[in-house]
Amino acid sequence: MEDDPEAHHPTEEDTGVDVQSRQTKAEPDSSSSNTASWLNGQCVLAMPSRSMFNPTFDLSLCRTVLERDGFQIPVADMEAPLRAALEVPAVRRYMVFNSAIFHFIMAPVLYMVVWCAVFSTLHLYIAVSDYWVLCLSVSLVSIFLTSAIIFILHRSNKEINLNLDVRLVQVNERMAKHKLLVGVADWVQNCTGSMKLYFVYWDMSQCLRALTETLEEQSFTSSDIQKKMKKKMSHLVLVSEVGGQEEPQEQQEEQEEQEEGGEEEQRPLLRNQDAGCSTTSSQRGNSEVTTSYSLVPDVTLPAQERAFQLLMTYSAAYVKLLVSERLPGQSHHHLPLQGNHCSTAPLCLCQYLKKKILQ
Repeated sequence: MEDDPEAHHPTEEDTGVDVQSRQTKAEPDSSSSNTASWLNGQCVLAMPSRSMFNPTFDLSLCRTVLERDGFQIPVADMEAPLRAALEVPAVRRYMVFNSAIFHFIMAPVLYMVVWCAVFSTLHLYIAVSDYWVLCLSVSLVSIFLTSAIIFILHRSNKEINLNLDVRLVQVNERMAKHKLLVGVADWVQNCTGSMKLYFVYWDMSQCLRALTETLEEQSFTSSDIQKKMKKKMSHLVLVSEVGGQEEPQEQQEEQEEQEEGGEEEQRPLLRNQDAGCSTTSSQRGNSEVTTSYSLVPDVTLPAQERAFQLLMTYSAAYVKLLVSERLPGQSHHHLPLQGNHCSTAPLCLCQYLKKKILQ
């Protein structure tokens, strides 16, 4: 993004935290009236990262600001799941390499690499007397190739990020009880990267009711809806390791002897089989079984549970698109659709899911 959509929010000089607060005539200690004054889609807090090359967020300061605005959230519902989701070293490295500032830096580097490769290749096989013609041709070809590579990478970048947005699903499952949703967004402004952790007010009851009604209305075509969800959510697969029980040494040796002496037809193909998940690898002894889980809701679940699972799966991605003004129709300032539950965007969360998944 070129512009910071939170630039109009006031900032605190000592911390740089962006906070959008609404002044009310109620007393400061009346938290219920403070939270009731917010509307769906309003940004309550935008916490900037301490460093672009080591993305971390001051969660204690987040708690202080949210409590000042009337949101009393236990540590187990905010700080603990956020640390588990975002403070993993592998996740921090991914946030750096997938950030907008890293792509901004790599674009000219990629251009120079392509230019040198094309120039050395053409200069080796083509004899040109005027080097400016060769340099001009190489520059044009390099610009075309670099643009094509960036375009392909941009198109392959899904709206929902499996390594970041999906990790915030469990956080938003807890934060939704306090009428907040969390998401991470970043962009480049004035050649400087800006990565922020956003807390957006969102009352999930209206979207949950509307999406549940939609799924119930389409229950007679549940097979078609399930096919659409499997097709559009096929890339949303979680891989986790499930620790197994350590077998006694004598039992292991006995099983090995039986396998060595038995026939091929009598050997088990898979030791650990688990219904509903696929086993990809396992280890003997202190076994760790790697299983994969699809985020597509099970068709046998009630409509309300499927609707809630869909809302939570795409909640962090929706917050990211909302604050960066990348929702469909948001950049063109379209009028909100009928039944919209968001005051700041043309699409609310349930309408975004209907357009992206169910249509």
